[in-house]
Amino acid sequence: MSEPLPPIDSSRRDFLRLGTATTVGLALATQMHAAPVTHARTMIDVPFAKSAARIAIVGLGGRGTSLLKNLVATDAEIVALCDIVESKVRAAQAIVGKAGKGTPEIFYGNDHSYEKLMKRTDIDLVIVSTSWAWHAPISIAAMESGKHAAMEVPGVTTIEDCWKVIDTSERTRRHCMILENCCYGYNETLILRMAHAGALGELLYGEGAYLHDLREILFANESEGLWRREDHTKRDGNLYPTHGLGPIANCMQVQRGDRFHHLVSMSTMQRGLELYRKEHIPANDPKWKEKYICGDMNISLIKTEKGRTITVKHDVVNPRPYSRVNMLTGTKGLFEDYPPRIYVEGQKGGEAYGTLDAWKQYEHPLWSKEGDAARKSGGHGGMDYIMLYRLVQCLKQGLAPDMDVYDCAAWGSIYPLSVQSVASGSAPVDVPDFTRGKWQVRTASQIATSA
Repeated sequence: MSEPLPPIDSSRRDFLRLGTATTVGLALATQMHAAPVTHARTMIDVPFAKSAARIAIVGLGGRGTSLLKNLVATDAEIVALCDIVESKVRAAQAIVGKAGKGTPEIFYGNDHSYEKLMKRTDIDLVIVSTSWAWHAPISIAAMESGKHAAMEVPGVTTIEDCWKVIDTSERTRRHCMILENCCYGYNETLILRMAHAGALGELLYGEGAYLHDLREILFANESEGLWRREDHTKRDGNLYPTHGLGPIANCMQVQRGDRFHHLVSMSTMQRGLELYRKEHIPANDPKWKEKYICGDMNISLIKTEKGRTITVKHDVVNPRPYSRVNMLTGTKGLFEDYPPRIYVEGQKGGEAYGTLDAWKQYEHPLWSKEGDAARKSGGHGGMDYIMLYRLVQCLKQGLAPDMDVYDCAAWGSIYPLSVQSVASGSAPVDVPDFTRGKWQVRTASQIATSA
């Protein structure tokens, strides 16, 4: 195991003033795909220094507030809150107070209000739940000021920022993680333990997706409607890959004995947003000036170094039941979700699917111990609570994070790389080796082996 991280140095109060994240172009520079030259030590398997889990949150819209409500149910300390809008941080401050967790300091007013928060020396970790363009700048600012960072999905959205967060993490010796809650769902963690134990045999193929009708949210005049629709006017690719991809990557031990090697991506034509606008948006609304270029359904196919394949789908602009697909196939059987069903060679019932009830022995210890609290707290069926409970556990016990900066970069890179592949006629695009070769000597994900 690598050396524990040193305690946070209270003298490191200066940090880089950062602008907005670099926009994804249709052509990515070749040098961005190559690993930058660095002499910094890796952050692979480096544990946190034990701390009191003093946490700040930047971004308190719908998602940030939801995370906060689950976080106050853990034994974390909420010390600071930040948002552009004053009413949002005051409402969040009241949530903390009502939970008997004290009165965190609040910061608000403009896009750079988070910079004042970073000057505090009593923060162990900053959760970043802002619009996507600010994920990398704020996370980098946190690490530069001596704090760990945990950014909401989809994490970083340019290859340049993938390398920036890695280089900053390695240089500052601070972690930068992705808060991929789908990796902590009941089914996902059970199947992860099954896969790790070899119950499905050698893994061959996985399929993940984000299939979710978000049209009403995308056209709202508040919250994500103010910024999320913009990506559909600028890029054509998989804009939100990590919900479906993260659990599959963990099962296949990507970055831990295997890695994403290359991908090809293709999109359908664009129709959903235009049709919804025609049916629901008044003719004098400024939204009619927008031109949508992102295809409704994007399908990206990833090949790993060891020869496995993974399909990742994205469609948020058409009517459909919610699904992340969550399919995993091995030489002894397979699991498919929505609805959950499993088939393992030799099981009762012939070739018919069975249920997960017959595989309770693989229930993850986090759900065995905290499942009741998770279901009570809510948050996507309890996975949000389990994710935050585990994050606090890692901070307090001095454990290595389940998903680190290399996972954050690899999973997030599928967004810009899919855009590049679509723009080049679905040509293959190499996925950078963000671990700089160290994927070959890594062990399994911490979440797969935690007791």
